[in-house]
Amino acid sequence: MSSLIEQSVQARMVASVPRMATLPATLRYDRENPFAVRMAFPARATLEGSDVSWEFSRDLLARGVDAPAGVGDVRVRPFGRERTALEFHAAEGIAMVHVRTSELRRFLKRVEESVPLGDEYRFLDLDLDRGLEQLLGDSH
Repeated sequence: MSSLIEQSVQARMVASVPRMATLPATLRYDRENPFAVRMAFPARATLEGSDVSWEFSRDLLARGVDAPAGVGDVRVRPFGRERTALEFHAAEGIAMVHVRTSELRRFLKRVEESVPLGDEYRFLDLDLDRGLEQLLGDSH
């Protein structure tokens, strides 16, 4: 079984104009980083003109599809019956996108099948000796 799950979604960028632009985004989950998900946006969707991705808690996304969640740089909340709002806070401002809740639930279901909620710790690389060796360098 692959350790990487990717799913394309259509996000709607919320702006002050009445019509929201639709843009492709990609949700990613990697069992090697079992507590996090990543949402990537193409260059054309960003002010900088380069690809941007946000990494945030898998649990935040799971909680946010049902009720407001998050107090930091990423916040997730239901928006009506069919959409979920994701807010990304940065020094430059706030970007908000809407994604179909059904797409997020499908992604979360695939993630759950790969790594059940509560079992994330089993996929962590806890080789402390190797980690210390990498941190301290080869001292031999």
